[in-house]
Amino acid sequence: MLFAVLAKKAFARNLQYRASHAINTVASAVFGLIYVSIWKGIGSTGGGSEYTLDNVIHYVAFNQAVLWITLFLTNGLGIQQSVRTGQISLDLMRPVHLFYQLTCREWGQIGYQLLYKTLPIYLIYVWTISLPVPRDAKTWFWTIAALASAAYLNICINYLIGVTALWTTESAWLYWVHFSVSSILSGFLIPIEWLPSWLQRISTVTPYPYMQHVPSKIYLGLSSPDTMFGGLLWCASFTLLCFAATAVVRHKVEVQGG
Repeated sequence: MLFAVLAKKAFARNLQYRASHAINTVASAVFGLIYVSIWKGIGSTGGGSEYTLDNVIHYVAFNQAVLWITLFLTNGLGIQQSVRTGQISLDLMRPVHLFYQLTCREWGQIGYQLLYKTLPIYLIYVWTISLPVPRDAKTWFWTIAALASAAYLNICINYLIGVTALWTTESAWLYWVHFSVSSILSGFLIPIEWLPSWLQRISTVTPYPYMQHVPSKIYLGLSSPDTMFGGLLWCASFTLLCFAATAVVRHKVEVQGG
């Protein structure tokens, strides 16, 4: 099965850098503990909020743990590099849709980061700050479903960022714009409910809340599974956009240098 082969190869490729990635994992865990310490120092979440101080600490910690599977994906799914080397022409010639190829490969990357980054950070937080572990199988099911939806959304967005390399010599800046915007509108650092009202309104009409905010609230039992279904609509919409973008790309392949 092609999906399994491509995902396995991407997973195996990352195994060669486990020692280096372990440093990133430790650093990410430390950053999360720093965020938690800041909230403990503040000591209050404000009146009238659905969040207690413990909720906020756990919210921030869970967001930090899953960041590696919901946001830290391959920049543009590697399309920019493929355009520069000319590999994109070969990828498009293969009897497999480009979007499917790159999606399969990225799921292997996500699987690696889940095992070697997200899970270790998650266990560290369970041990150090008593991050609650749901005992209800339904909570786990819907949390995993919401995280899978979040990962797929970011795959689609990175694919669309990548294909812009066919029209510009530099598309990496779009990735960093996406990363910066998502840090705010996804509720990564603070719950979306605490953003200024105008930012809340902007956030609600974007896919970003479904990347961090919604999965975290489902995990903590602060939101029902129904809140993730908007993310599925975004997934369907972005899938259509990715297929449409690929159809355009097939008619515009400009390989730099030849």
